[in-house]
Amino acid sequence: MPRKVFPRITSVQAGTKPMSLHVQWDTGAEGEIDISSMIESFKVYAPLRQSPELFRQVRLGDYGTDVIWTDDIDMSADTLWRLAQEQSGATMSAEEFHNWRVSGAFTLDTAAQALGISRRTVVYYEQGTQPIPRAVMLATRWLTEESKARSRRHVKDPVS
Repeated sequence: MPRKVFPRITSVQAGTKPMSLHVQWDTGAEGEIDISSMIESFKVYAPLRQSPELFRQVRLGDYGTDVIWTDDIDMSADTLWRLAQEQSGATMSAEEFHNWRVSGAFTLDTAAQALGISRRTVVYYEQGTQPIPRAVMLATRWLTEESKARSRRHVKDPVS
């Protein structure tokens, strides 16, 4: 299987919102990426949580494959690209998520249970107030395929 090549970063600076970056890609695309979930989740980013000044010192790494704050703190272009895609709805739009839930006859509660998330998060995804992570998009695809496979197994072969 061919390896997927993500775009490289050509320019980066602190964004207008807290814990966001304005990134330009070698594809010509650009935008602001909220990286607060990454910053809040990992111990390595603790200095960035504690110092907005340090956060604003972000710079482009070698070859456009990452962004760097210090020798010990960086974030890969792949991660930033994935976050940008999720936040733009490129992985799955709110409408697609809603259509998946309705076509699969999921209630808000059963969709939440099937995906291992809260009912409130399902609502946020449908309203478009939170980006839909790639893992959730992939889970919806798997659940759809699993449902189709179950249906095929229950269909009896015609008698000759």
